[in-house]
Order: sequence, then structure tokens, then C-alpha cells
Amino acid sequence: MTTTLAPGFHVAPGQPIDSTAYDRWVGRWSRLFVPEVLAAAGVQVGQRVLDVSTGTGEAALGIASIIGASGLLVGADIAPAMLEGARSRLNQQAFLPVAADGQALPFVDSSFDAVVCQLGLQFFSDPGLGLIEFRRVLRQGAQAAVCVISTPDRAPVWGVLADVLGRLHPEQRSILQLSFALADSVQLEQLFRSAGFQDIRVERRSRDGIFDSFEDYWAPIAAGTGSIPQIYLSLPEPERDAVREEVRTRLTGFKAGEQLRMSVEMLIASGRA
Repeated sequence: MTTTLAPGFHVAPGQPIDSTAYDRWVGRWSRLFVPEVLAAAGVQVGQRVLDVSTGTGEAALGIASIIGASGLLVGADIAPAMLEGARSRLNQQAFLPVAADGQALPFVDSSFDAVVCQLGLQFFSDPGLGLIEFRRVLRQGAQAAVCVISTPDRAPVWGVLADVLGRLHPEQRSILQLSFALADSVQLEQLFRSAGFQDIRVERRSRDGIFDSFEDYWAPIAAGTGSIPQIYLSLPEPERDAVREEVRTRLTGFKAGEQLRMSVEMLIASGRA
């Protein structure tokens, strides 16, 4: 079995983003970590800020509220469909969406006061090259900050499904595990160091969340938004049913009545150019 994923991995080729499903799959967790990421990047009023892998604009919303009308926010993403989602949420003059590969940014050296990458770097084919680009476009002394997902067991909201699918279809495991590709804090620190950053910090942070029911948890997966749900949706229906039931069984340990109470750990890394 093979699944063709569009650049950025979250949207099926040629399809628009289902912003509601994406928010329920990723956004509801991503936003819990945004304030710390922006603080780590030193985002302030009036700055020129680059948001790499801006997605549907979760971090961009927070950046825009800080920099105000005197600042400039560039949202870069390799997936045009994601940029359309961000544009619909940030309909303001200070936001400039740009279709760009984070490993080959189309900006001159030293052109930004801060660079942020929220849940994107782990999907880069060469994260180290991405960090080199982040540093290149930063002015001297400015900060870059990234947020990446921890190991599958510390992010079971995505990890359980990825594990079930990877066991059934090992040929897809490399894609299924991309979400967790930078979970090693030592590796992440070394990538920053090799890119030329100084004053590097890597911190682990956890946040809790509640799903009203298993159906509430499963709805964005069934919609096929995100790399892991797209692979799930490509399965024959009987196999999809079996996967769903296995995931339901494995999540019983998180049940509190009808609710699912889960925790997600992320790594927030930053460095000074």
C-alpha cells in the first residue's frame, strides 16, 4: 500500500484544507504551546516576524496579537492550501502569506527580528538545512524558536493511531513516524548548534486536553486531514473498521466516563543568531 501526500503532508493532493478537522486534529493542541514558543522567540511589538510552516495560522494569530499594526508578519508554508486557511483567519494588512519551502526561504539575509516554526520542522526532509535558513534570515542577536512533538507514547493522541497503522503497514512507517522525528532533545539541540545558533535551550512541556467522547476524538481522523489520518483513510473499509476498534481499545486507559482525558508533550527549542 502506498499513499501519495502533498507537500506539507497535511492535505490530500489538490484538495482544500478542512480547517475544522485540522483544528480538532492538531490546532486544539498546538495553540496550548504557542505562548511559550513566542516567548522563546522573543516576539515583541513592532517586529518583523517570520512564521515558517504557518499552517492554518495558529501561531500566526498569537504573533499578530503581539506585534500589532506596526509590525509585519510573514506566514510561509510549502502547502498553498494551508496558506488559504491561514489567510481566512488573518485577514489583516500586517499578514503576508508566502508559498515557500522552509529549507530554501525566499528572503534576504538578516531580514527578520524573530523566526517561529510551530509543529513544522519535524516534517522537513532536512531539518538542519531548515534551521540554517532560519538563522540566515534572522538579524544578528535575534531568536528562532520551534515546537516539535515528543515521542509517540508521550503524545498518544497521535501516537496510538500511528503505531497501529505502522504495525499493519510497515512500508508506511517512515511517514507515520515523521510527526515524532525530532523527539530527541539532544539531537534537536545539536541541529541548532550545527546551524550556528548560540544560547540554545530545549525544554519539554506537557498540556492536558479532554475529548467529550471517542467519537469526538475520531471525527478528524475520519475526515482524513493530516498525514496519519490520510494514510488511515486510504485503507479498505474493513481494515479501517479494524483499526478504529483497535485504537478505541488502546485508548480505554484514558477514559473518564465517556470522556477521553489525554496529555501531549512537546519540545520547545530556541537559539540566538
